[in-house]
Amino acid sequence: MSVHPALDRSDPAEERRSRILDAAERCFVRTGFHRTTMQDVAAEAGMSPGNLYRYFPSKDAIVAGLAERDRGTVSVDFAALPTGADLIGAFFGLARRHLVDEPAAKAILCIEMWSEATRNPALAAICRDFEREMRGMIAGIFREAGGPGLDAEALTQVVMVMADGIIVRRALVPDFDPGPILDAMSRLIEAALAGRFDPTRALAPATANQDTP
Repeated sequence: MSVHPALDRSDPAEERRSRILDAAERCFVRTGFHRTTMQDVAAEAGMSPGNLYRYFPSKDAIVAGLAERDRGTVSVDFAALPTGADLIGAFFGLARRHLVDEPAAKAILCIEMWSEATRNPALAAICRDFEREMRGMIAGIFREAGGPGLDAEALTQVVMVMADGIIVRRALVPDFDPGPILDAMSRLIEAALAGRFDPTRALAPATANQDTP
């Protein structure tokens, strides 16, 4: 479960919205997006369906609310990263918090939302916007920390695909341990930033005759 750091718990309306989103997360993880009804979410949140509809008129609106809440949380996390020598260490710590320390239920929820985005244009647009923001923030970190020859955008793409793979395996493989994979990914990023290894370099084209000396 992700709670927006800026959420004002003293605001009753915001508290109820957050309670509904928390309840929807549990329902979606437990029974899936399509099998979950608004009545299920209302019961999980401990309120009447009529009260629920005052805050979210549809299940799509709840999903959009979950996506926007996570988007806000990640943006705040990135904005809090330090500059200078501590930047990459803090970035790795942030990656560990989201990819390793979060409960596996969060990965399952991501899969549910990604799946729904293949059929729901509004949610697909939210996911695309979120990914574009993530690419921009991560590439900015790599540009600041890397050498002049680094292709920060290409490295970002590699890292995001690897991160997505961690999320998928956490959702599908009960005994999957993401820690060692994240450690390996961190070493790859460090080597790329230091110019020791370029995981984005295109493979050299094959010669016409590999046996020619």
